[in-house]
Amino acid sequence: MEHAAQPRTDAPTATLPFPLPDDAMQRMVLVAVRRMAAHGIRDAHAAMLFLTAFGAGFRQPLVLLRAFVVELAGVSRRTIKLAPCCALRMTRDEARIVGVLAAAASSPACAARHLRELAGGGCIGHPLSTAAAFNDAAANLGRPLVI
Repeated sequence: MEHAAQPRTDAPTATLPFPLPDDAMQRMVLVAVRRMAAHGIRDAHAAMLFLTAFGAGFRQPLVLLRAFVVELAGVSRRTIKLAPCCALRMTRDEARIVGVLAAAASSPACAARHLRELAGGGCIGHPLSTAAAFNDAAANLGRPLVI
C-alpha cells in the first residue's frame, strides 16, 4: 500500500510562508531590518539602502528604523524569527514587522494588535510610536510605506 506524499514541514514555504512585499519601499525596509538584525543597527549596507531611497534626508528615517528595531527587541518576550538577507520569502514575524511599520500611522489599532502578537505581550507603546514616526518621516520624504 502506498502512502500519499506528506508535505515537508521543513520546506521553505513552511518556514517562510509569505512572499516578499510587492511594494519596493516595504522590500527595502525588510532588507534593512534583516541587515540590522544580522549585522547590528549600524550596518553600512542598511544605511546605503536608505541613502539610495531617501537621498540627503535619509538620516531621520534610518535613525527611526534603528530605534524601532532596538525598542522591539527590548520589549519582546519571544524570539522574533527573521530570514537571511537574501531570502526570497518572509517569515510570519517579518510580515508583521512590515505591516506594523506600514500601518502604524494610518491604522494604529491594527498595528498595535500585530505588534502585541509579534512581541508576545508586554508594553508596545514605544515601538508603536516609533513605527508611526518612521512612517511619517518616510512620507515627508515622499516614500511612505503603504498598507
